[in-house]
Amino acid sequence: MTPERADLEAAARLFRALATPARLHLLCLLEEGPATVSRLVDRSGLSQPLVSQHLRTLRETGLVALTRSGREAVYALADTHVSHIVGDALSHAGEVQTPPA
Repeated sequence: MTPERADLEAAARLFRALATPARLHLLCLLEEGPATVSRLVDRSGLSQPLVSQHLRTLRETGLVALTRSGREAVYALADTHVSHIVGDALSHAGEVQTPPA
């Protein structure tokens, strides 16, 4: 089965959203459970504006979901597929020793 062009473009958007170590780190932190921006700032060591910017990108690609509790924004992984994608990518990266010549 050959994928549809729209599906290929959606997958490419997904990979672009995962293309920074900071976003992967935020997704790993969210695997532990939902968190506020301030908690993610504390745990990641990134600045608040940078965390917010990365979360916006992850939300726009459907990787994280946002819920509001009063004035507080709480972020969580959108579904278990996100955990599998990140986990598989990290496992694969750990297996790759030297790129082929």
